[in-house]
Amino acid sequence: MARVCQVTGKKPITGHHVSHSNIKTKRRFLPNLQTKRFFFAEEDRWVTLKVSTEAIRTINKNGLSSVIKEMRAQGAKI
Repeated sequence: MARVCQVTGKKPITGHHVSHSNIKTKRRFLPNLQTKRFFFAEEDRWVTLKVSTEAIRTINKNGLSSVIKEMRAQGAKI
């Protein structure tokens, strides 16, 4: 489960390198993932998540507890 955001589910996608002569070769676009520790106050513990930078913004906006509640509803073990 490498290179997958635990909150948003972002994962690598494929595309092409396009040269000046318009030759196309395969490449991968990787998500901007960060390993980040958050303090989960409701359970009085630290939680380490592999999240994209978009997910960090979502956690800052909505709060960690609501994001974790949604993740657990989807079946993720936190």
